[in-house]
Amino acid sequence: SPKFISVRFPFEVERFVKNSPAKEAGMEKGDIIVGLNDIETKFFDQFFKEIQKHKNETVSVHVLRDDNPLIIEVPVPEEGLIGVAPVANLSKYFDIKEKDYSFVEAIPAGISKTWYGIGDYFKQLKLIFSPEVKAWESVGGFVTIGNLFPATWHWEAFWRLTAFLSIMLAILNVLPIPALDGGHVMFLMYEIITRRKPSDKFMEYAQVVGMVILFSLLIFANGNDLFKLFTGK
Repeated sequence: SPKFISVRFPFEVERFVKNSPAKEAGMEKGDIIVGLNDIETKFFDQFFKEIQKHKNETVSVHVLRDDNPLIIEVPVPEEGLIGVAPVANLSKYFDIKEKDYSFVEAIPAGISKTWYGIGDYFKQLKLIFSPEVKAWESVGGFVTIGNLFPATWHWEAFWRLTAFLSIMLAILNVLPIPALDGGHVMFLMYEIITRRKPSDKFMEYAQVVGMVILFSLLIFANGNDLFKLFTGK
């Protein structure tokens, strides 16, 4: 399934599963899938998301075979999958380099990576409120977080995702929302600037508002997960 953060790559057919609807329809290894019906799907994640909308239907899959465009009619089963696996060798599309760090070198490298992750996460937060991108549709809760981790143990992926989630939670915690640390800092700044402490009644109402915001986000995120589970979208 698609990940919250992943590298985009073209959907070039690497292999087929047993009884693959795509293979039976005439698709071949090496075909590059570029569209579904009238929708352009240049990347694997785009195709995966779009095909989920056409369960138990026959779709027109646009492919390039030796640079020649073809249209293949493929029946989509209940699972929303057509039995095709993409090329997983990212070195075919990207220049991948491996660099080893000593313990001392790993500290500044880790700090640099953390700052990069924070900047990238803030960019994603802005997209959530963009009506054009509709990133809010991808907001998820516990199910989405669980799906971020691979089905089999992979220590590098596990610790990378654990670090990302830690950064994400740290950023959320410093947002100026009452009931979070960021909210407490906001009120402290107000007290420093005005030299007046907010009343206990005001602080009580602010905490209630903060909790309502947090629980609303929690319900929305997990509600999105449930909606996707029951609708397959």
